[in-house]
Amino acid sequence: MQASKVREPVSRILNSQPNTYRHALVRPPGDAFERAISSRGLPLDAALARKQHTGYCAALRDAGISVEALPADETNPDSCFMQDPALIVAGRGILCRMGAASRSREPGAMLPWLEGRFPISRIEPPGTLEGGDVIVLPGRLIVGQSARTNEAGIKQLRAILESCGVTVETIPVTRYLHLMTAASYVGRKVMLVLDGSGYESHPAFQGFDIVTVPAAEAGAADALGTGDSVILPAGCPRTAAALRKRGFTVHEPDLSAFAAADGGVTCLSLVW
Repeated sequence: MQASKVREPVSRILNSQPNTYRHALVRPPGDAFERAISSRGLPLDAALARKQHTGYCAALRDAGISVEALPADETNPDSCFMQDPALIVAGRGILCRMGAASRSREPGAMLPWLEGRFPISRIEPPGTLEGGDVIVLPGRLIVGQSARTNEAGIKQLRAILESCGVTVETIPVTRYLHLMTAASYVGRKVMLVLDGSGYESHPAFQGFDIVTVPAAEAGAADALGTGDSVILPAGCPRTAAALRKRGFTVHEPDLSAFAAADGGVTCLSLVW
């Protein structure tokens, strides 16, 4: 678990509270996307993914988020999923260590961008940690211990953040790729939770306004909220209506090409 020194002040670009995001780092899919991981073995369409990625970036901007794009990375097929290889929490950049061997080079590919903007910490072997398992809340994180994120990685994350006053709570993830496959926090004490996941009444989510996402709209359990806006995948009318009832403006880009590669709304950007 090593930390590098930041080369310039970062206070101008940081937001201290979750769901007040103003910045997103994205990477469009390259042709290599067609070799990305798909747990269901679905065919992947790079051209469609690039088109939908443009719509996703437009939704980010409509939600008031400034978007910075890195070049497509043809050496790492899953590299458009920017949430997993790094986290930005409490003003720190945390370089993850991927649980999927085929994605092991992605954190290193992000390091040149992160250095100089944030103080950097790293998850070291034998720890693994992927950003899709991390729900960021005010003053604390809920981290899923999953096939991609292990106990050693969570322990290191806790040690990195304890000096920042951020606590880390762990819950098991046994049925899903990541914790955020089944639950996400969109702000205003509102938590989206997939129906039947078992998280609807989990003690970690006690005190939140739980919006239950129907199984037919499972992709909506992974949503990105900032301020008055929530970005949901298209085709989730019941979840969108529940959020509008709570005063949110809902943006609904088509992300079907990424869903085929086990990806969702939050997967496609590193936000802060």
